[in-house]
Amino acid sequence: MSRAYKFRDQNKPHFVSFAVVNWIDLFTRKEYCYTILESLEFCQKTKGLIIHAWTIQPSHIHLIIGTKDKPMQEIMRDFKSYTSRELKEQIINHPTESRKEWLIWMFERAGKKNGNNKNWQLWQQHNQPIELWDNYMIDNKLTYLHDNPVEAEIVVMPEDYKWSSAIDYTGSKGLLNVELLH
Repeated sequence: MSRAYKFRDQNKPHFVSFAVVNWIDLFTRKEYCYTILESLEFCQKTKGLIIHAWTIQPSHIHLIIGTKDKPMQEIMRDFKSYTSRELKEQIINHPTESRKEWLIWMFERAGKKNGNNKNWQLWQQHNQPIELWDNYMIDNKLTYLHDNPVEAEIVVMPEDYKWSSAIDYTGSKGLLNVELLH
């Protein structure tokens, strides 16, 4: 099935968003967030992923990305596939995951409803990539991405949110290597 959102010009940065099925707040545990970061780092090192900005919200992720090697759609496909499998194992084996049975049930239920999966679905199918072709769009998406935790009332200032590149845009160093825009 064709979607309106596609990665077009691989030489331009793209804003991508993807959510956990049913917008489940999965990323409330730091272990799960670190899995996302480790996978993004792996994609940077082995697939040529360029990360310009990022944020991990409790139920979804926003990225501004580019590439210097593999096509972005392949990187995102591999990233989502790997993190789905890895997070499944972590949820199943987490000794204090109070929502374990419910999470497993929800992800298995979503997987059984989707013919593209085999009994498990963690991520919604789409990435909704938006090509950022001018400075207005770049500024708009950077602000949106970094203000997301502020709008959710998680923090007062964007740079105070640990799971984001906002601090990198203030001149300090965050948890991932980012290639700043501007």
